[in-house]
Amino acid sequence: MKRFLMAALATTMLAGPAASEDVKLGVILGFTGPIESLVKDMAPGAELAMKEVSDAGGILDGRKVVPVRGDSTCTDAAAASATAERLITSDKISAIVGGDCSGVTTAMLKNVAMAKGIVMVSPSATSPALSSIEDNGLFFRTAPSDARQGQVVADVLKDKGIKTAALTYTNNDYGKGLAESIKTNFTKAGGKITISAAHEDGKGDYSAEVGALAAAGGEILIVAGYLDQGGKGIIQASLDTGAFSTFFLPDGMIGDALPKAIGKDLDGSLGTVPGTDSPGAKSFGEMATKAGFKAGPFTAESYDAAALIMLAMQAAGSSDSAKLKEKIMMVANAPGEKIYPGELAKALKIIKDGGDVDYVGASAVELIGAGESAGNYREILVKDGKNTTAKYR
Repeated sequence: MKRFLMAALATTMLAGPAASEDVKLGVILGFTGPIESLVKDMAPGAELAMKEVSDAGGILDGRKVVPVRGDSTCTDAAAASATAERLITSDKISAIVGGDCSGVTTAMLKNVAMAKGIVMVSPSATSPALSSIEDNGLFFRTAPSDARQGQVVADVLKDKGIKTAALTYTNNDYGKGLAESIKTNFTKAGGKITISAAHEDGKGDYSAEVGALAAAGGEILIVAGYLDQGGKGIIQASLDTGAFSTFFLPDGMIGDALPKAIGKDLDGSLGTVPGTDSPGAKSFGEMATKAGFKAGPFTAESYDAAALIMLAMQAAGSSDSAKLKEKIMMVANAPGEKIYPGELAKALKIIKDGGDVDYVGASAVELIGAGESAGNYREILVKDGKNTTAKYR
């Protein structure tokens, strides 16, 4: 009997640490590359949700949630896939907040996450192709598809009375999908795209590209690129040559770094970026300021991506992606008590007690179809060297 009790005690002692092991979540974003100025606030957004949960006692009976960062580079599919492989195999992450850019997100999903059975919730991969990609139910996103953004861009241009536009896009999955959506929707609204031409990131000289765009003409130049590399180069070359003076900036171009780099010449330009004036957005902004980062583009979506993963884990009673993937749509949508930023501990308790939650979060999350956001947008006007909110759509 004594031997049995000692064996049972030993078993309990061995089981204890395993039960209380930290839950690790990958934060795989472009810490280097063409949107690194955005990622510097996106990562803290995701990590703020994890800290909130850990500080409140953790999930799954006291397990802390620990972020593990990895660099997607935004553009290098092989590097992003290697990062995902390392975090899953070596760091033992349970799920991924990421990727950020559409091409690397697709690569990580196809090459690594599906094979390993790991959930990915992207805060900013917006290619329409991701809506129908084979994913074994593992991929979700809190940012709306560019199929929706193309409609919003067309609406803004039409409302401003703009009838002709030249269009340039970064030569990857994000740029191609967004450009096609903009062209289709603007044409349907009665507008004309005079030229739709790709550009490469990382070049030192964009005079040839700008020359072709200028030759086609247009009242405005739509730049569906990245604010830290090619898109910025296209704009600067356009201004230097007098080819265009007003620009339309979709979401990959919206961030403080661009008006700071270009200066007052960018004033009067328009743009779109996911955003909402919901109560959750306001409270998240206050939380971000207190935490020492800015609630800029895709930060709310990053917080929400991490929050959804953790709430789904609680609902599944497990940190196993195979189980939590079945609960993400449930915790994201009605029925249930609405949950906003700063209320994650409350949500975890409701779930633990057998109740339902409807996670609204910082970006007014509502997941539709194959697990993507229905989508809300901020219309941007660059004024006095800053991106200002003209209205919400």
